[in-house]
Amino acid sequence: MLSRRLQRIKVLQALYAFFQSDNTEIQKAENELFLSLNRVYELYIYFLLLPIDVVGVASQKIEDYKQKILPTKEDLNPNLKFVNNRLISAIANNIQLKTFAENKKISWQLYDEEIRKFFNLIKQSDEYQIYMNSENNSFEEDRKILIDLYKILLPQFELIFDKFQEKSIYWNLEDIDYALMLCIKTFEACEKETQQLNVMPIYKDDEDDTAFIKNLFRKTILHNTENEVYISDKTKNWEIERIALIDIILMKMAITELLYFSSVPIKVTLNEYIEISKLYSSPNSKVFINGILDKLVADFKSKKIINKQGRGLIDK
Repeated sequence: MLSRRLQRIKVLQALYAFFQSDNTEIQKAENELFLSLNRVYELYIYFLLLPIDVVGVASQKIEDYKQKILPTKEDLNPNLKFVNNRLISAIANNIQLKTFAENKKISWQLYDEEIRKFFNLIKQSDEYQIYMNSENNSFEEDRKILIDLYKILLPQFELIFDKFQEKSIYWNLEDIDYALMLCIKTFEACEKETQQLNVMPIYKDDEDDTAFIKNLFRKTILHNTENEVYISDKTKNWEIERIALIDIILMKMAITELLYFSSVPIKVTLNEYIEISKLYSSPNSKVFINGILDKLVADFKSKKIINKQGRGLIDK
């Protein structure tokens, strides 16, 4: 499911686009925001489906080898361990996954060449050779080879990433990495006893997460002027025009959370925006943003304008 940090990052990107453009239609920008989040989830579905098509290529190669004019003993009696992988079978038999893919028209049919090349990469890997030559034949081994593919081999296969980035402006390398991470978590959560794969929902709580995203986006825009005043007051030795726009937006989002999200602890807000600044801003931004936000929190507390619900939320 899409984490709160990813939700904040997508709001950050949407706000950056909004403040950089001449468009003042909040609803249109909000629609784009939710579309970008949906696209990340679709990437997750794409990559969950990938092993099915890889096994399809492997199975076809086995049949092709059998049809050779002079097939070898190995051609006629192939190692079927990979094509019979239990976890891949669980993916292929998942009705929820199949239904979602059909409804959203998510398929690897247009990527036959890339899948064949990826399977060739798999076959040459040490991970695959160890798996295929092992005398053990367990669900845990089936799971491990799949996780190895997503952790080690897929990140090396830039051809697929390039194709996805060409396909949609909403897909970037960070989104692809996140989708792969969700797939690995899904594989790890699959119980060997039931071999039942549970596809993660897009949100932990649809209503709560949707409200969080909308409110963070809209309130940051609606309180833009007063947030700028707060920032200017704590950056008197700086010309606000010289502060990176991404840093300003991060601080505006943090202020919005501090003042208008009563159930989000102060510490969580501060930690989240410091961590996001490490990913999307300059190396020095972390210290700068942390210093400004610390001053603002102290100021807000002294003026008693932070209203957090729940025991201990102000200091946690």
